[in-house]
Amino acid sequence: MSQEFVLGLDIGTTSVKACIFHLNGKLAAEVEKMNSFYYPQQGWAEQDPVEIERSSVAAIREAVEKAGIEKNELISVGFSAAMHSLICVDQKGKPLSNALIWTDGRSFAQAEKVSATNGKNIYVKTGTPIHPMTPFMKLLWMKETNYEPYIQAAYFMSIKEFLLYHWFNERVIDYSMASATGLFNPETHTWESDVVRYVGISEGQLSAIVPPTKVLTGISGRVAAEMGINPETPFVMGAADGQLANLGIGAILPGEVAVSVGTSGAIRQFTDGVKIGANQETFCYSFTEATTIIGGPTNNGGIALQWLKDLLGGNESFEEFLSHAEKVTPGAEGLIFLPYLNGERAPIWNQRAKGNFYGVSITHKKEHFIRAVLEGITFNLYQIGKALEALSGEPKKLYVNGGLARSPLWLQMMADVFEAEIYIPESHHSAAWGAAWTALVATNKAASFEEIKENIPMGDAIVPNKKNSRKYKNIYQKYELLANTMENFSK
Repeated sequence: MSQEFVLGLDIGTTSVKACIFHLNGKLAAEVEKMNSFYYPQQGWAEQDPVEIERSSVAAIREAVEKAGIEKNELISVGFSAAMHSLICVDQKGKPLSNALIWTDGRSFAQAEKVSATNGKNIYVKTGTPIHPMTPFMKLLWMKETNYEPYIQAAYFMSIKEFLLYHWFNERVIDYSMASATGLFNPETHTWESDVVRYVGISEGQLSAIVPPTKVLTGISGRVAAEMGINPETPFVMGAADGQLANLGIGAILPGEVAVSVGTSGAIRQFTDGVKIGANQETFCYSFTEATTIIGGPTNNGGIALQWLKDLLGGNESFEEFLSHAEKVTPGAEGLIFLPYLNGERAPIWNQRAKGNFYGVSITHKKEHFIRAVLEGITFNLYQIGKALEALSGEPKKLYVNGGLARSPLWLQMMADVFEAEIYIPESHHSAAWGAAWTALVATNKAASFEEIKENIPMGDAIVPNKKNSRKYKNIYQKYELLANTMENFSK
């Protein structure tokens, strides 16, 4: 008997994942292809878009084979993609440069200059903080340094747009990916012409802006054959990975907040209309014409723990290493950690910021440092969450995913610090499922985005410990005071 399946293609920075789902969200097959990184100079970070395109094709083919489904059983494909990549391409779509990815910091000087002059005005128009991660800043660097691919380029694209141009011969970008460029106005859903001119390009060199439910058909026959799919299979634009991770985890109603913590981290919330904070602590990216997602990304999630483990962990597993923190009470006996090992995006948006241990005593041991790092990561997320709360109200539910969500200790810490119940989905493919669900909505196989809540298997909720919450409230006040002091010191 024939069945129906949907595929979510998640084009991340670290890897490309192709996930095939039953229509109820149950995973049928997944294939992951790791991406290569290139670092031509200190602070530069690039990827080869041709390699990622090949990996995406191969991942889809292998996922279809692994699931053992017929071509006509795959009813649609949805896209998720990491934000902030930028490629210079020629008229035919040939890359003239590698993709500059979000971790690329070559436009640091341009970001500092813009922040000190008209950065606030630009932020209010675009909802995108001034930071080297954005294509806005990357393009300004290209302009000011006479970067040869920039001079020769016919178009400028993200990796996602690059794939779509090669597969469908269409230059299109969805609202959320456009928002993340720093060149887009979330009120009008158009390119912000003043900012586009500021970086020395024309709107014609950017893609046409479309909603996440835009359906693409007529994929190249050669590409369809390489994927092992029916060339009539509809592909759906989808959105950026942040929006789709919220959708795929079920954090889509007012008061529902999603927290993702892997190597880095983010806290995000859907809201109606455009909500931009005056202090430039958060981003506001469009999703549909009516909804945006507000939030803040941190550079310092699990990478801070990995750094500490490399220093102190020996041959222990990650789980064994974290378990030492259970010996210590909340507050790590006065040891406070500022987790700015890689500079920081939200909430301080300062690439000069540095990590710091405060309150070190001769009585502190390995377990205290582990607990302090866990708490510092959590306090940083809470500080971002407070900025969101000022825009959209107190959170009612927290949905958590990512690598750290496998730690019961950290999950309880999150519940205690945020004083909120924590919900964890059984699947860790939230962005891919969000992309797949968007494809179902676009092809009328699902009635609404909200209906996804009925198709996300969830584990038991984690309830805050009131005694620990009271302790953390006092400790956080010290953390915030210290963070504000160190943030000023690092400028």
